[in-house]
This record gives sequence, C-alpha cells and structure tokens, in this order.
Amino acid sequence: MRAEAVGKRWGTTQALSGATFEIGPGITGLLGANGAGKTTLLGLVLGMHRPDQGRLEVLGRDPWRLGPQVRARLGYAPEHEALPGDVRAHDVVRHFAEVHGLAAREAQTRASDALWEVGLGEERFRPVGTMSTGQRQRVKLAVAIAHDPEVVLLDEPTNGLDPVQREHMLGLVRRVAHDLGLNVILSSHLLEEVERVSDAVLILDAGRVVRSGPLGELRGGDRPELLVEVDAGAPAAERLVGELARHGVSGVAAGASVVVSLDSDAVYDVVRDALVDLSLGVRRIERRRASLEDVFLAAGEGGA
Repeated sequence: MRAEAVGKRWGTTQALSGATFEIGPGITGLLGANGAGKTTLLGLVLGMHRPDQGRLEVLGRDPWRLGPQVRARLGYAPEHEALPGDVRAHDVVRHFAEVHGLAAREAQTRASDALWEVGLGEERFRPVGTMSTGQRQRVKLAVAIAHDPEVVLLDEPTNGLDPVQREHMLGLVRRVAHDLGLNVILSSHLLEEVERVSDAVLILDAGRVVRSGPLGELRGGDRPELLVEVDAGAPAAERLVGELARHGVSGVAAGASVVVSLDSDAVYDVVRDALVDLSLGVRRIERRRASLEDVFLAAGEGGA
C-alpha cells in the first residue's frame, strides 16, 4: 500500500494533509489521537471516499476507481456497532462472505471456520444481540476474515472491552497475522496495544503523517538507554544534559529526567561523575529501551 501527498477535506476540516507513506506486510499500527485522520484514511483505503489530492494505491490498484476489486481483497471491522441484533452470528458472517463473492455453500463453511478461529465456535448460532461486547467484537473480526482477504482493516477493535477482553482481542490479532498469514492494519489511539502487536507503525497527527516505518527502526533500532531522574527538577536535568555534553555524551531532558544513549559502557562512568560534580540527588536510574510513547511524543514535538 502506497500513498503520495494524499489530502482529504471535510468542509472546513482538513482530515488528511499531504500524507505520504508505504505499508508493507505484517501488522501495521495506525496510531493517532481521536480526530487525527485514522478513520478517514481507512475510508480512502476502502474506496469509500475520493482523495482531494495525491495518489493512493492499495494492492496495486486505485481504490476509488476500482473499489469493488479492492474491497473484494480487503476485510474490514468498523469501530462502531453495526451488527443486526436479531440475526445469528453465523448468518451475519455467512451473509458478508457471500457479499464478497463466495458461493453459498463455501460461505457457510467459511463462516463456521471464521467463528471457530475467533473463539465463538460453540456460540455461532446465538443471535448477536444476546452476546457480550467482547463477543460482538469477535463477530466483527470473523466477518473481516471469513473470505480470506489479503489485508484486514481493524478500526479500534478493543473499543469498549475490559482488560481481559482486550488481552484476548490482541491475541486474536496476532493469530490472524502470524498463524493465518493475513496482513493487518490496526487503527488505535492506544499506544500500549499498538506497541504490543505491531511490526510497523504509521503515526498521524492532525491529518499529517509524522512518523512511519518498522517499529524497531522508529525506536532507534532498540538501542538501550539510561533514564536518570534527578531530585531538583527540570533545571537540574538541563544542567546534567550540559555537563554530559561537555564529555561527549548525548542526553535529552524531559522534565526532571534525562534520557542518555548507552553507546558504550563508559557512559555509566560519565553519568556518575557528572552527577557527583553537580551535586545532584538521584531518584531513579533505569536502563531501558526506547518505547513507542517516546517515538510518539518526539513526533508530536517535531511535527511533520
């Protein structure tokens, strides 16, 4: 999937502005706050909206001009509840499989298989309206995978779930990608869940792509860092950054903390000596790796 300078406006609101990115295989997290443009982007991918500018290519095709061909190869689970409560789960999934072009008998078999895959095999003949929120989310996932698509679009699949249900859903997302071999685009505003399951990330902020790429690369190749939290607050952290720089060690202040790149074991000695020279008290020293939250915050500060 490729986008070049894609823009989309709704009235006076610029939902997407100059979005350029490439999405490869595996699980890609589409990350951004509510209103960042995630749902608009999914609508463009599905061919439901026409870009105002730029070029979008999905599975080698223009989704606006060749929408039916593209959608036949996509699976989609929308964020909002859209299932008929008085219809059995199996009939819902079977119906959408037929909509995607499967013959009636094959659609029936695929519906049962998909519901078993998401853990609803024994519940497949229950009306959707009698199911819990977590079960209804799994029915939507079954709808999305029943016709064996090449790419599955999941819009906030853990919305409304409790922690246990969320854990189960994230496990199903991993299973869809790793065991069933389907590519997944997971749209979410929750950093932690995107980081746990994604191979790559596309970060949107106010309609602009601010970072994109494999998760390991965005986190600096998972290089270790040292987090040093000092007693005297932000001014002391800035002084520590300056002292480290004098000795050739790079540090970034964030409030009362300084994040130092661990390029070598000698960095520990430099940090220790700098703290002693500045007579700074320490609340915490922790070796860690860069998180998606670090990437997200840095992207917000740096803009596009």
